[in-house]
Amino acid sequence: MKIFQVFALLFFMTFGNMLYSQNTNVVKEVQAETKKLSKAVDSKNESAQAESYYNIGETFFNDGNFSKSEEYFIKSKNIYEKLNDKQNLEKVTRKLAQSQENQNKLKSAVSNYEKASNIGYSKSKKVLNSNDASRLSSPVTENKAEAIQNNIQISEKENNKEDLAAGYSQMADVNIENKNIPKAEENLNYAYRISKDQAPQQALAINQKLTDFYVENKNFDKAIEAKKSVLKEDFVKDNSRKKVEQIQELAEIYIKKNDPKEAIILLKNAYDIALNKGHTLEAQKSVKKLDSLYSISENTAASVSLYRDFLGRLPDLVSKDRSLVDNKILEDTEQRISQLEQEKKLKDELIRKKNIFNYSLIGALLILSVLIFFIFRTLKKVRIKNKKIALQSLRREMNPHFIFNSLNSVNQFIATNNELEANQYLTKFSKLMRGVMENSAEDFIPFQQELDLLQNYMALEKTRFADKFDYEIFVDENLNQQNLQIPGMMVQPFLENAIWHGLRYRTEKGFLKLSFKKENQHLKITIEDNGIGIEESKKQKTIHQKNREGRGMKNTLERIRLLNDLYKKEISCSIKDSENGVMVEITYKLISY
Repeated sequence: MKIFQVFALLFFMTFGNMLYSQNTNVVKEVQAETKKLSKAVDSKNESAQAESYYNIGETFFNDGNFSKSEEYFIKSKNIYEKLNDKQNLEKVTRKLAQSQENQNKLKSAVSNYEKASNIGYSKSKKVLNSNDASRLSSPVTENKAEAIQNNIQISEKENNKEDLAAGYSQMADVNIENKNIPKAEENLNYAYRISKDQAPQQALAINQKLTDFYVENKNFDKAIEAKKSVLKEDFVKDNSRKKVEQIQELAEIYIKKNDPKEAIILLKNAYDIALNKGHTLEAQKSVKKLDSLYSISENTAASVSLYRDFLGRLPDLVSKDRSLVDNKILEDTEQRISQLEQEKKLKDELIRKKNIFNYSLIGALLILSVLIFFIFRTLKKVRIKNKKIALQSLRREMNPHFIFNSLNSVNQFIATNNELEANQYLTKFSKLMRGVMENSAEDFIPFQQELDLLQNYMALEKTRFADKFDYEIFVDENLNQQNLQIPGMMVQPFLENAIWHGLRYRTEKGFLKLSFKKENQHLKITIEDNGIGIEESKKQKTIHQKNREGRGMKNTLERIRLLNDLYKKEISCSIKDSENGVMVEITYKLISY
C-alpha cells in the first residue's frame, strides 16, 4: 500500500500544479476577448482594450479566480484612468475592490472603494462604494451594520440582485459578531435565494458560508440539508466538476458529524463521477480523503484496492481530463495577451522615439526657418538701407551739379559787368538753393514745394537766357496739390537738358512747356521743347559736356530705378525726338497722405 501511496504522491507533486479546476466556458470567453483585444491593439483603440481587459477580469471573477480577476481589472483601470472615462473607471475600480476583498486584501479594497466613491459618476454607486469602504474600515459593529443596511436599500431600489445578496451575506457577518444566530441564518438563507438564479458562483460561496456557519454551531443536520439543497440546483447538476466538489464538501460535514460510513459512500460517488467525467484533481482528492478514512478504520485492503484502481485508471482519466487542455489553452491565451502587451509597448516606444525625432526635426526646421527669416529680413533691411543710401548719394550728387551750373550763370553776369542782373540772379539763386537743400533729405516732398522750386529754377534760367526761350508751366486742376507727394529734383535735370542742350542753340527764340496731368491713378509729367533735337545736340557738344550729361542723366535714371525698387511707384521715363524738338514723358503712380 505504501508503494502505491508514494507513487501517487510523486505523480501529484509533478502534475498537481497543472491540474486545477478550470471551466471550459472560462477558456472560451477569455479566448474570445483576447481576439477582441488583439484587434483593439492593432487599431490603437484604447477604450476597446480596456473593455476587453475588464471582460476577462469579470470572467475570472465569476469563476471565483479573484487573483486573476484583480490582475486584469488593474490593467483595465489604468487605461480608463488615462482616457478619463469616469463611468467605466468607477465600474472597474469597484470590481477591483471586490476582487481584493474576496482575497482578504482589505487595505487595498478600502482604498479602491474610496477611489470609486470619489469618482462619483453615479450618485448611487458613489454611496455604495463609500458605504463599502466604511464597512471594511470601521471597527465599530453599529457603523458596519448601518453601511450595509444603506447598501441593501440602494440595491433593492435598483433591483441589483448580486449586490443585494452580498449585502445580506455581509449583514450575516455582523449578526454573527453580535451573536444573533437566528438573524444570521435568516440573512444567509435569503442571500442564497437571491443569488442562485443570477450568480451561481456567488450562490455557492454563500452556501458554503451557510454550511460553515451551521457546522461551527454544531448544527450538522442543517448543514447537511443546506449542502443537499445546493446539489439539487441546475447550476451544480449541469456542472460535473462543481457537483463532485459539493459532494466532497457534504462528505466533510459527515466526517465532522462523526459519520464516516455516509462520508465514504459520498466520496466513492464523487470518485466515480470524477473518473467518468475526467476530473483528475477531483478524483485524487476523493482518493486521499477515502484513504484517510480507511486509515482511521484500519481498512488496509480497501485502501490498497482504491489506489490500485486509481492508478490503473489514471492514464485513461488523464486522457479524458479537459482541465489539462483548458489549462494549456488558457496558458497560451494569457501568453498571447502578454505578447500583445509587449508588442504594444514596443510600438508605443517606437512611436515615442519617432515622435521625438519628428518633433526634433520640426523644431530644428522651425528654428532654421526663423533663422532664415531673420537673415532674409536683415538682408532685406540692409538692401533697403543700401538703396536709400545710394538714393541719397544720387540726390546729393545732383545738388553740386545744379549749383555748379547756376554759379556759371552768375559768373557770366559778372563777366559782362551786369552787376544789377548778377545781384538779382544771386537773390533768386539763394532762395532756390535754400529750398533745394531743405528738401534734399527726403525721397518724396509735397508737390507744391517741388512746383515752387521748378518755377524758381525756370525764372532763373529765363533771366540768363532771356532771348533764347519762353516757357509755360501747366498744372491739371484735377490734381490734389495739397496732399500729392512726388520725388524731389526728378524733373529739374530734364528741364536743364532742354534749355542747355536744346533751346540755347536755336537762332530764333524757342519755347519750353512743362505740364502736370492726372491720367487714371498716375501723374503724367511732360517736358516739351522745340530746340535743336537730340541728334543735332550731340554733334555740337564737347567731350567734357558729353561726359557731364551722361553722368547727370545716368544719375536721374538710376534714381528712378531705386525709387521703383524701394517704393513700387511704377515710375517710367521716355525721351524721344518730336517733330519740333524733344519730348520727355514721366509717369508716376500717385501717392497722397
